[in-house]
Amino acid sequence: MGYASAMGRTYSEQKRILITGGAGFLGSHLCERLLEQGCEVLCVDNLFTGSKNNIAHLRDHPRFEFMRHDVTFPLFVEVDEIYNLACPASPIHYQHDPVQTTKTSVHGAINMLGLAKRLGVKILQASTSEVYGDPAVHPQTEEYWGHVNPIGTRSCYDEGKRCAETLFFDYHRQMGLEIKVARIFNTYGPRMHPADGRVVSNFIVQALKNEPITIYGDGSQTRSFCYVDDLISGLIALMETGRDVTGPINIGNPNEFTIRELATQVIERTGSKSQLIENPLPSDDPKQRQPDITKAKDVLGWQPTVPLEKGLGRTIAYFRELLADKIEMPNEARPRAIG
Repeated sequence: MGYASAMGRTYSEQKRILITGGAGFLGSHLCERLLEQGCEVLCVDNLFTGSKNNIAHLRDHPRFEFMRHDVTFPLFVEVDEIYNLACPASPIHYQHDPVQTTKTSVHGAINMLGLAKRLGVKILQASTSEVYGDPAVHPQTEEYWGHVNPIGTRSCYDEGKRCAETLFFDYHRQMGLEIKVARIFNTYGPRMHPADGRVVSNFIVQALKNEPITIYGDGSQTRSFCYVDDLISGLIALMETGRDVTGPINIGNPNEFTIRELATQVIERTGSKSQLIENPLPSDDPKQRQPDITKAKDVLGWQPTVPLEKGLGRTIAYFRELLADKIEMPNEARPRAIG
């Protein structure tokens, strides 16, 4: 019997899918979507940056299972597909323990690739636009090799993800493993960590509290913001491609905004009394970041559909409720806003 999906797909067999980092911002949305599509989901997370709150509404689902585990250690389970999303993704988190961040990307990739090889299943790597560093090419295509500082404060994440991509392609070439590599650009939406230091969450929390909104430099640096629902659709579309499609493929929204423009929109949409203040630009902070998604359109038939105005509205509503519930904010509740 097939399983009908909320997105119009059906599966002739019920897939059991492993999602590492499944209690995180992106992972929890991916868990939710795959359950809607009739899959069994094994969510694995060590809860360093993930949260049980993100998956609380899924815990009683008959096809959902949570396992607390660190991917830097081997994992022995039986699954049909693997999404490897495990890794702190915001500077304030991945710079907290940079050695562990690199281990998560590299050892985590090795362990998940080993599992995929043993099971003979395909595996998707959630890579990042950070592999392009502070790009000298704009917008960034998948053929661009990047402009990355290998010894900077962001290098644990940037170079860890670059090494993970290397491992994926070497497993593919050497062992014939079926791989998918997605390069994820700035993504936002409900369930972002309120103190992760990323620009959208930081601006919204500051605006809702009527606190000064901190921008770095003059705010002219640009980012392209993809709403989480669009991003998840892109990841699933990539996973569903045939063996000949490996990626890397950029998944993001090419509509570009300056950081100052984003701050202004957030103030307007929250009705905030916040004022903008400028601080020095952090080390290695990219000046421009915009994906070329030609491959995603051509190969996956995918492109984002949620405009920034609508996505911001949903995200602001989430944080407004979060603050209204007086959920305790972590100690680092006023981090640097870094894109």
